[in-house]
Amino acid sequence: MFEQDETLKALREALELSPENDVLRSQLARLLMSRGQLQEAETLLREGLEKRSTSEVLQAALAECYRKRGNISAALVILEELLKRPDCKPEYFIQYARLLVVKGQLSEAAQAYQRGIARNPDLADSDLAAAIGIRPAMRSEAWRDDPNVDEEGRIRIPVQEDGQGAAPLEMEKPNLKFDDVGGMDDLKKQIRLKIVEPMKHPDIYRAYGKTVGGSLLMYGPPGCGKTYLARATAGEIEAAFFSVGLHDVLDMYIGNSEHRLHAFFENAREHAPCVLFFDEVDALGSSRSDLKASSGRHLINQFLAELDGVDSVNDGILILAATNAPWHLDPAFRRPGRFDRLLFVPPPDLEARMAILRVLLRGKPQVDIDCEAIAKKTEKFSGADLKAVIDQAVEERLEEALTKGVAEPLRTKDLLGRLKQIKPSTSQWFASARNYALYANEGGIYDDILDYLKLR
Repeated sequence: MFEQDETLKALREALELSPENDVLRSQLARLLMSRGQLQEAETLLREGLEKRSTSEVLQAALAECYRKRGNISAALVILEELLKRPDCKPEYFIQYARLLVVKGQLSEAAQAYQRGIARNPDLADSDLAAAIGIRPAMRSEAWRDDPNVDEEGRIRIPVQEDGQGAAPLEMEKPNLKFDDVGGMDDLKKQIRLKIVEPMKHPDIYRAYGKTVGGSLLMYGPPGCGKTYLARATAGEIEAAFFSVGLHDVLDMYIGNSEHRLHAFFENAREHAPCVLFFDEVDALGSSRSDLKASSGRHLINQFLAELDGVDSVNDGILILAATNAPWHLDPAFRRPGRFDRLLFVPPPDLEARMAILRVLLRGKPQVDIDCEAIAKKTEKFSGADLKAVIDQAVEERLEEALTKGVAEPLRTKDLLGRLKQIKPSTSQWFASARNYALYANEGGIYDDILDYLKLR
């Protein structure tokens, strides 16, 4: 530990003399991470990226820091940008595969893993391969010669031989209503007009030949309440709610993912009216032009067929989906009749931040905390960021209580003091979203991002 302290001190002094040295900064951050000082490491890296936003070494270190903090979505966003570089390092593919395993995206994880070890066989990891479902003995391109393995390294076993069908989804009856969602009045108004009223007055819509239900895609930075809004929408129309995660759909065996997806839609049709919610939908419906493996395209085609109701009718089913990266979604999903209605879910506004703070502070010892003052200083903070502020303030109080033997309540100054160490995690997302909104905004689909950033 003493040696680490000396190294830490030397790195700090070196960075003070050469603050533009990204390698020094990343080394210091990684040492802090190894000591469990994750917040300090994140702050250090973000400070560097504010000046050099394209620094590869800082981005890679920040992705690792996010992974250690459990912010998987933010880490994925960074690595996705790194993987687009023509000279992308093979270890980034392995790092990306580890994150995808955590998210339950085994198919994409297998593909990333194989691309990584194809470039550098020494990166092969038997534990990671086993978690994905790839035979440990396979290395580099050898997997391509095995007739029982597909393009992504998945084992070819027919659905009926797997012995496992799609596990039934848990049906929820959310008690949440829009009144329980603080702020976001414009979002709630749009959902009411597009979704709630048709479901509440089905006879009027059917009289005009309109089916009741439809699809809506919510997008925005992670941790800003897309799933919460989906549940509140189900509660508003008093419908059953089925939440589909990637781990529910994706399977290592050929054909099973498509089989599971179809089973979930059939289950929803049996329980109409209901809400069928897909989180991280871009992983299930990524652009087919970017996919080399046929199995990924088969799953997308199955998803499109289910949305169209080719063999069944989706009347009475509201299909909601959420994504942090709508630009990765296959364009076919945005065709009229599918996810043609996009809803931008920005970071919570002032009123919503106040409501989130009040909920997060419940049950904690406190004295006259001014939630409005804190909310005014946390613009662009996600709900997860606000939770981090409170958690760190609580940890500081706990440390003092253990030292002094007296438990002091939280005060406004405690929370305001933590804001100096925590920056909004949505900044990284907006850095990527801004480019898509400015340069890949066909039909104005990302105009809401431009309006939020006041770029038009």
